[in-house]
Amino acid sequence: MNFQKKAALVGIGLAWAAAGTVIAADRAVSEAMEHARQLNQAFIEVAEKASASVVVVNVTQKVELGGRQLNEGSPLWEWLPREFRRQFEERSPEEQPRTPRRHPPVRGQGSGVVIREDGYILTNSHVVENAEKIRVRFKNGKEYDAEVRGVDAQSDLAVLKINGSGFPTSSFADSDRVRVGEFAIAIGAPFDLDYTVTIGHVSAKGRSQIVPDQSMDQDFIQTDASINPGNSGGPLVNLDGEIIGINTMIRGLNTGIGFAIPSNLARQVSDKLIADGKYTRAWLGLEIRALTEDEDLRDSVTSVEQGVVVRGIRKDGPAAKSDLRLGDVITAVEGRKVTNANELRQAVRSHPVGAQITLDVVRNNKPVQVKVKTAEWPEELQVSAGRQTEAPRGPVAEEAKELGLTVKVASRDLAREFKVEFAEGLMVTKVEPDSLAAAKGVEAGDIISEVNHASVSSLREFRAAVRGADLKKGVLLTLVREGVTRLVVLKEAVE
Repeated sequence: MNFQKKAALVGIGLAWAAAGTVIAADRAVSEAMEHARQLNQAFIEVAEKASASVVVVNVTQKVELGGRQLNEGSPLWEWLPREFRRQFEERSPEEQPRTPRRHPPVRGQGSGVVIREDGYILTNSHVVENAEKIRVRFKNGKEYDAEVRGVDAQSDLAVLKINGSGFPTSSFADSDRVRVGEFAIAIGAPFDLDYTVTIGHVSAKGRSQIVPDQSMDQDFIQTDASINPGNSGGPLVNLDGEIIGINTMIRGLNTGIGFAIPSNLARQVSDKLIADGKYTRAWLGLEIRALTEDEDLRDSVTSVEQGVVVRGIRKDGPAAKSDLRLGDVITAVEGRKVTNANELRQAVRSHPVGAQITLDVVRNNKPVQVKVKTAEWPEELQVSAGRQTEAPRGPVAEEAKELGLTVKVASRDLAREFKVEFAEGLMVTKVEPDSLAAAKGVEAGDIISEVNHASVSSLREFRAAVRGADLKKGVLLTLVREGVTRLVVLKEAVE
């Protein structure tokens, strides 16, 4: 074969190879586009499916303006008409009337989702707070008057009831199986823009300490699906259209940080609200902290790496009647492992009020079991008002000054001066502002009952207990404040 023929054959081969490459590339592009189209269609279908059960919740409220009853922290603030909000902002505290003034009804709007075909709707409690009239509207335009079936402020959930049957519903997913990174779709009525659909991801799970009020259930799903005022109470759904959370709050506008109540908690609470009109929680009466977050005690606990440290015990709570002690590390509830405050609360909450539960505890690096009979969470935890930072002027009594504290033997007169309940022991009457005790939250009016687990009831015992105290190793104070026994560790940071 001559050179020209060989060259021609090679050229033909290269051309075929190039054509094959182009065809393969076109096929790859086509497949990628097809996958994109399929995902696009999935979003369309889930939006259509889930939106049918979503309702716009219109609320008529009478808002008290004046004094301290309404401010930017109020759940109603986002719903106030702009002109009302501006009037309120322009008033200085001195100018605002002492006597509350009644204004015309304010119309607020939120979202909700139908969870039962006979007309039960789940929303946020702050959406229907102080409601005089509630009316809900479906996507097809049908409207219904709604009544509040039950409210649970601690989870920020409420259930509404409308008359009728055969309503479209959304089902709950198992939020424990939700994974960070999966798609999340929020549906609601932000800024009066009904049936807005936003798409993002589950950014994180188990978010806590989002709300300053520690009595609130805080186990939020974080999402970057856009959530704005008016989305409250609407569902956060997965690609199957199942509820994975109930949208409840945002961290600033346009930040891409929103929070939803996980579906397992929402289902648990809503079932009880529908059945009983209220949700009753089991309670132990503890102040707790995750061992991994407890810088004061975690180094001294060597036999376990995770658990929940008992830092306070309410004297009127169930735990006070048990063998549980300050400094104990709870590792499991009825065999269910717990590593943080939320997990402990969930584990306790899963048992009925009055049930006796067994806690696996590490005490002095040795395992023990403690049985506690749960009680119902009090409706109102008593909080002392008017706490003072130092003692009022008066007759000078014998006192001890150690560890940045001024301490006196507790008396009923001292209790009245500090507006606290009388308890035997040594009362803190002053805390040096720049001391380690101040940094750890010790306050005037606190009662010291133990130092390094040694009981102290006199100034002599107190001085002896703190003599030679090494703040680098840590000094343990057992305090009583507002009926709660707390453990405070005074320990200098190691540089």
